[in-house]
Amino acid sequence: MANIASARKRIRQTLKRTERNKARKSRVRTFVKKVEEALLAGNKEGAVEALRHAQPELQRACTKGIMHKNTVARKISRLAGKIKNLKTA
Repeated sequence: MANIASARKRIRQTLKRTERNKARKSRVRTFVKKVEEALLAGNKEGAVEALRHAQPELQRACTKGIMHKNTVARKISRLAGKIKNLKTA
């Protein structure tokens, strides 16, 4: 355990930041999962709408330092590609 006051404060800050980052990452996964579920159901309109909501969440994770920008770009690109290739019923 840290003995110096600044180190104790750093530990508190790290714990807060970790919780915040976990919540953000979980939120991103939820939005991505909604897109993937719509894709599996074959619902193109639903998938497009879900991607429209997921994209800002992914971008926010990038700006907050939760995910790397290339990872976010790759995820968005792949989801958009899957939606594009989905046959309309």
